[in-house]
Amino acid sequence: MPNPKRNKQKTWTMIKKKWERKKEFYQEIQSCVKKYAHVFVFAATHGRNSNLRNVRMQWKTSRICVGKNKVMAKALGLTEKDERRPNLHKIGKQLKGDKGLLFTNQPIEEVVNWFHSYSEGDYARPGYIATEDVILQEGPLEQCPAKLEPSLKRLGLSTTLKDGVIYLLKDYAVCKAGEALSLESARILRLLGKQMVEFKIRLLSVWSQNGNFADLDSEN
Repeated sequence: MPNPKRNKQKTWTMIKKKWERKKEFYQEIQSCVKKYAHVFVFAATHGRNSNLRNVRMQWKTSRICVGKNKVMAKALGLTEKDERRPNLHKIGKQLKGDKGLLFTNQPIEEVVNWFHSYSEGDYARPGYIATEDVILQEGPLEQCPAKLEPSLKRLGLSTTLKDGVIYLLKDYAVCKAGEALSLESARILRLLGKQMVEFKIRLLSVWSQNGNFADLDSEN
C-alpha cells in the first residue's frame, strides 16, 4: 500500500513549488514595471507557444509575460489604493481571458505599427472553423512527397504510388468553409502544407511611466 506520509510530503512539495513559482512571477512583473518605460496589454489570436517564441525572438530587448492573470494584476495593483504607479491598476483590470503583457522601452508608435502589421500563418487545429473549401482532385498529389502516402491512406484517402508520385484515386473533400475541422482534416491540411490560421497579436492598451494610460483597441 502507498505510504500516506510520503504522499502528503509529495503533495506539500508540489504546493510549495507552485507557490514559489507564483511568487517569482509576481516579483518579475514588479521588476519589469520599474525597468521598462511602457506596459502593453495584448491578446493573441490562434496562438501556439511556437508563435509567441517567434515574437519574443524579435523583441529580445523587451519582455513578454504570459501567465496567471490574477498574479499579474495583483503585482500591478488591482485598485488605485494598491497600484504600484498612478493609473497602473487600469492595466490590471484588462487582464481577463487570454491576455499577456509586453514591457518595452521602444516608442509607443513603433510598437503599435509593428504589431499592427505583424501576422504569421499556422496550421489549424481540430475544431477550428474552416475558412474555405479544400477539395483534392483525382490524380497526382505532386505537392506531397512519396513518404507521406501511408499517412494519407491511414487518414482515409484512396491513394497509390506510381513512379514515386502519390496518386489520388478519387476526389476527396478535406473540409468545407464554415464547418469545424475533424482531427483527420486538420492532419491532412498539415501534410498538404495548407495553413488556414493567421496568428496575430492585438494590442489593447498601454501604460507609461509618466502615468499616462491609453486604450489602443479602437486604434488598431
